[in-house]
Order: sequence, then C-alpha cells, then structure tokens
Amino acid sequence: MTRPRFDPSPCSNSLQVPSLASSWLPLLASSADFPLELFETAVSQLIYHPEYNSTLILRSDTVAESIADFPALAPVLQGVEPLRNIHRILLPRRPGRDASLEQHCTLYGAHSVANTLVLTPIVPPGGSLPYYHPPVSHLAFRYLSTTPPSIRIEVVLLSPDDTPTDPGSRLYRTCLALLDALHRYGWGAVTNYKKRVQHDCVVPREAYQDLYLVMRERFKGLVDTWVESTDPLKHVFEDIGIATFLILLWKDTYPPPAASDVPPDEPWRGWGQPPGGFLDFGCGNGLLTHILVSCGYAGLGIDLRARTSWQTYPAPTQACLRVIAFDPTALAPDAPPSAYAYTAPGQFVVANHADELTPWAPLLATRARAGGFLSIPCCAWTFDARFERGMTGARAGVLFADGPLAALVARLNLGADNGNTSGYAQYRIWLARLARHCGWEVECEVLRIPSTRNWALVGRKRIGSEEEAQANVDAILQGVKERGIFKARTPEGKAGKDH
Repeated sequence: MTRPRFDPSPCSNSLQVPSLASSWLPLLASSADFPLELFETAVSQLIYHPEYNSTLILRSDTVAESIADFPALAPVLQGVEPLRNIHRILLPRRPGRDASLEQHCTLYGAHSVANTLVLTPIVPPGGSLPYYHPPVSHLAFRYLSTTPPSIRIEVVLLSPDDTPTDPGSRLYRTCLALLDALHRYGWGAVTNYKKRVQHDCVVPREAYQDLYLVMRERFKGLVDTWVESTDPLKHVFEDIGIATFLILLWKDTYPPPAASDVPPDEPWRGWGQPPGGFLDFGCGNGLLTHILVSCGYAGLGIDLRARTSWQTYPAPTQACLRVIAFDPTALAPDAPPSAYAYTAPGQFVVANHADELTPWAPLLATRARAGGFLSIPCCAWTFDARFERGMTGARAGVLFADGPLAALVARLNLGADNGNTSGYAQYRIWLARLARHCGWEVECEVLRIPSTRNWALVGRKRIGSEEEAQANVDAILQGVKERGIFKARTPEGKAGKDH
C-alpha cells in the first residue's frame, strides 16, 4: 500500500473547527488518512522517539506516567478531558552545546479515546528554551472529525509579537516536519508497519548513547591529528561507536574484576573484560585498537601492512600493533604453536570491516577457543572468492545443515529474507549460518555508526558439540586446500619491519 500524499496547508481564518482557545494559534493542517482510533498509536512515536524528528535530540527518557494525576502546567481545554500524562526529559545530542529539557506530554480526548496531544515544556524561573525546542509554551496535535478527517497543529506562542509564523519561518517549518511525521506514523499504524531494521537488540540504547557521549568527548581530538587520506569524521566517530558497543558487550558478557578503585570518569575499568584480551583481526589504521588500549583493555591489532597512523599513536598502542599476514593453514589441527602467536584462550576476535578476513573470524574464534567474536562485514568474501548473490553450498565453500532458513533469518533480526533481497543481506545470512556451523550462537545488531555497512554479527556463546564444530572447521579448511585458490600473502610495506 502506498502512503497517501501529504498535502499540508496553512490554517485560514475560516476554520471548520475552532481553535482550542482564544490564546491558541492554528498553524497548519492536512488530511488525516487514518482513523481516530489510531491517533494515540501515531502520536506515541512523537512522545517516545523525538530523536526521529530532530538531529539535535539524542532521545527522551520517561520520568513518570499517570492516568490520574495531571500537572498544573497542562492546559484546561474545552470539550475534552485529560486521559494520560507522560513526564519526559529531552536529552540533547550535544550536551556541551544544548541543555536538556523536561516536558509534559498530555493526551486529551472524549469517551476515553484520545484526539489531542499537548506538549508543554517545563522551564524553571529565569530559564530559557534550548534551540531545538520551538518558542512556544504549548504545542498541540489535534485529530479533527471534519469532512474528510484532518490533523492540525496549534500553538501558544511565548512572544506573540516577536515570533514569525509565516510559511518561511522556523516555527512553521518545524511544525510542518512534525505534522508530516504524524501523518506518516498514522499511515504506518493503518498498514501495521513494522521496521525492517531493529536496533539495540544486544546492547541497550540508553547505555550505549550515554557511554558514547563520554567516549566521543574523550577521543574526538583524533580528528585533528588524522594522517590517513581517508575521511577522519567518518572513521574516528565510527570506531568510537564500535569501541563503545564492544565495551558494553563485554560488560554484559564477562564478570567484573575484583574490587578496586575505579576513576569516576572511566567507569569501564570496573567492568568485565575478555579474559584473553581482544584481537583486532585486520586492524587497518589501528584506531579501534588504540581506543580500546587507551581505555585499559588488553589486546592486539594485526594487519597485512602497517599504516601511516601507527607511528602517531602513543607507545602503549604501538606495542599492540603487529604486521602479520593471515594464513589459514595456521588453523589446521597439526599447525605448530607459533602459528597461534597472536591468539590466546578466551580472546575476543573483532573483524571490523575486515574484507577478505571476514569469513575467517568465526573459524579462528572456534579453532583458537576464543571467548567470542564480533564481525562487521563490508566487502563480501567467501574463503577464497567474492561472494555473489545466490551463492550456496559448494559454490560458497561450505555446506550447511541448520534447518529452515526463513525461521533462522527472522529469529536473528538479519533484516532480510531468503527471497528478493540484496546481495549484502544474503551475505549476512551466509555469515550467520557459517558462525552457527562453527558452533556459535549468533546475535545480530544494527550498530549506531556513520556507515551503511553497520550490521554486526556477535558470537559469545557456544552451541552444539565442540567436536562437531571443530570437525566442520576442518572440513572447510580441507576444501580451501583442495581448491588451491587461496594464497597466503606476505607482509607489505617498509613499516612492517618495525612491527
């Protein structure tokens, strides 16, 4: 079903339904295109997810909800009665620039059916509204039983004589975006829309966002010292986000250390860590390794060649970066101990946009008896060739026996099905099946990072028979050997001599 066209218009003086009161100013309206019964469902998105409509808002946290006690700030409206009040706090994305703001979200209606939502900011004496909030003391969304039904935004201006309300004004444009959102949410409720992408399945949103703000302030200066030719804004904040996710994942996975003094500005030093450290498998510029090492996590970053940036990191980070070319024969049962020099029992393997190394991460984690792995796939590779749409079975280098595929895909939140879907989605499915084939219970997360390749597969629990998993790894290795396509590369670059 196609969403009806959103066709808003400014409110005129001749209205079918008058304003809420003389002090209220109707700004704009549009057709509703959804029934009254779905109004509360539609506005719930505006209440609980204001960040969807403002890049300046991080999220809202609910302070309290009530169906009996209503604040004095909530206006008294003719013809409707208050049904529910949500007291929330808006948290800014840049707390150093914008302040947080408490707000009442009050639903009104008749016969227990909501038809009006009023947003009321709570401004302390002498305080002011942050930039992201329009200059109003009340903002209302109304569902009007006109012919045809319509939705309207009305406001009570803080300074009626000094606030422009023409279609070119900031207030009007803000309300236009909000009305468009309400129209979209209402139509989504009609069609029972469900998001294809589900965030925050592995790590809670609030914990991630709160820690990310701390990490961003701590490491944002890396943008100014970037020496690679790549975009620093993308790479620095992307790896800050990945490090944040890993730190919280490890906190939930491993027991905390023995009691010790934890610096208040570094709470992670009192959280659980992988007992064998981490392995940044294909670490590239080494930034993720640097962030984790700087936060007190033990680990190594290995790559085929050293990058220019390696020499710019402090000595503790440089000591954790190695030039090593991965050779799959190191995973063979008869490989000498030296082949595993960069692994350790209980280690956590991280394959962050590791290209050709991506499919090897769960195999390495299984064979090295690691404590888990995180894979963020980018370019699609099998063990010795590019992954292509429709690749299955021997063509992809492995035969799976994991039951009905549709159920697996739905359970893992892979954001795709086995039918008409993208090559990248098919690759995620293949990697998830591979991880299970290697004895890992798979979890999927869509990371909050500035990249279109932001899907992450997590393995941190073993499933099935360990002997069967190791035998599956052996079978894959034997197939790679028989095909004879994969050739181990040698370390590259002069810098490799110093690492």
